[in-house]
Amino acid sequence: MKRYNEVKRASIFGIIGNIFLLIIKSIVAFTTNSRAMISDTFNSAGDIFSSLITFIGNKIASKPSDEDHNLGHGKAEYIYSLLISIIMIYTSIIVIKDTILSYNSHENVFSNWLVIVCLTTILIKLLLFIYTNRISKRQNNLLIKANSMDHRNDMIITSLTLLSAIFSYFRIYFIDIVIGVIISLWILIQSLEIFKKSYDILMDKCISEEVKKEVHNIIKKYSEIKKVQHFNSTPVGYMYQISLTIFVDGNLSTYESHEIADKLEKEITNSIDEIYLTVIHVNPI
Repeated sequence: MKRYNEVKRASIFGIIGNIFLLIIKSIVAFTTNSRAMISDTFNSAGDIFSSLITFIGNKIASKPSDEDHNLGHGKAEYIYSLLISIIMIYTSIIVIKDTILSYNSHENVFSNWLVIVCLTTILIKLLLFIYTNRISKRQNNLLIKANSMDHRNDMIITSLTLLSAIFSYFRIYFIDIVIGVIISLWILIQSLEIFKKSYDILMDKCISEEVKKEVHNIIKKYSEIKKVQHFNSTPVGYMYQISLTIFVDGNLSTYESHEIADKLEKEITNSIDEIYLTVIHVNPI
């Protein structure tokens, strides 16, 4: 519940902050006709949608397991992350096309208001990034991690927008077009990364080699275990359920062999944050 409440609060702050930025960016973008600021405005519109999707996805993912969903609703986090990435990919491609088509434009887009909006955006996004990044690390949540990355990217994007305005003041107009394309490409690359991470989880990609190694290091402490086979993992929300088969001395009693398995299950699950549940089968050797 704490994890859900923290992500919920972060997504609400993101929605409020991005609505405010969208309004002031839209006014300045269409009065100055800055291609970089127009791209930045589309980015803020995408940010509102992303924060809204984060809010909805987090609410669904927080539901406990039931008869129809024995492993809970955790994958909703990745379904909605995938949706966010697809919308961002589409938006970035459209903005790249529009920016390139405006190549012959030679306008001075510099204005005091544009500078003020850029500095305001950088400050707000810095605060949101620090806040969401802390939650992301504490709760290991892909949705809020995507939001945190987005806030960080927005700081860089808006800094580039400010740079293009400064160049425009000195009548170096092509920089505005170049930065507009760079911003859109940046959004596209980040979107593809989120898409891949979400896709991997939804396709039940196995647990990382690093975590697998941690599991095997714990198993090595049990001298009674002679061999390990059939190591499998299944994503459960932001964590994993693992199963494996251990081989022990066939002369041990059923009680003794299962006591080893029970102890190992508890140690693995309690020691490794990424693991939600450990299921161990015992075979004699």
